[in-house]
Amino acid sequence: TLGIPLDRVDVVNSDTAVKPWDVGAHASRTTFIAGNAARLAAEKLRGQLLAMAAAELEASAERLRAADGWIFVAGEPARRIAYDRAARAGHLRERGQTLVAEAFYDPPTEMLDKDLRGNVSATYGFAAQAAVLDVETATGLIRVRRLVSAHDVGRALNPLAAEGQIHGGIHMGLGYALSERLVVEQGQVLTASFMDYAILRAGDMPELVVRLIESGESEGPFGAKGLGESGVIPVSAAVANAVKDAIGVRFTELPITPAAVHAALTGPPAGA
Repeated sequence: TLGIPLDRVDVVNSDTAVKPWDVGAHASRTTFIAGNAARLAAEKLRGQLLAMAAAELEASAERLRAADGWIFVAGEPARRIAYDRAARAGHLRERGQTLVAEAFYDPPTEMLDKDLRGNVSATYGFAAQAAVLDVETATGLIRVRRLVSAHDVGRALNPLAAEGQIHGGIHMGLGYALSERLVVEQGQVLTASFMDYAILRAGDMPELVVRLIESGESEGPFGAKGLGESGVIPVSAAVANAVKDAIGVRFTELPITPAAVHAALTGPPAGA
């Protein structure tokens, strides 16, 4: 939007002294909400920057364009000025101005009525996952061999980061499905360390195949949608369905531990 090199942009996080109020990071909303707010603020800032450059280029701001760190006259690319020079020219003069812009994005939504009918989000993410696994019937051990995860992301603004987000979500989902159990008794957390709370190690992770499906979301920033939670949510269902397909047993409680699988396969002890 600003037309300046990405390496000249610094994002300051978690400093309430310089950041305006926000609802928070939840519901996979950061890219969609914060991205749109950043885009709107950048559009305001670009307008100010072009107005500063207009005097230097002796052209109206409406004729100016910004790209690759330069501001130039449309149709006359040789008439140009570096964006930082334009900013200094507008600032280092009598009654100079600084470039500051603020924006708040409020998505078009419809709040739920008394019958819980409405549309509380401007867009929705979609995902599908499939798991391939082995079950050792003698011990109940489950080994997930391959997990495929496809996501409608609208547009992947940063494909590498998007895939990393999904990898992390799958790791969390596999732990939720197979090993992680929080034990609390009489107000005391008994699984208070990683000696007791079994997260998956790197060697426990299966082959991961990620597919980013780009559909182009009209309301999203440059077509993007959120991707925060869709990596983790479907994992346990995919694993439980694969276990059902493998051994014919439907598990309705998580985690599906080796002990639970072994008990389901062998049945209760004789005389129990």
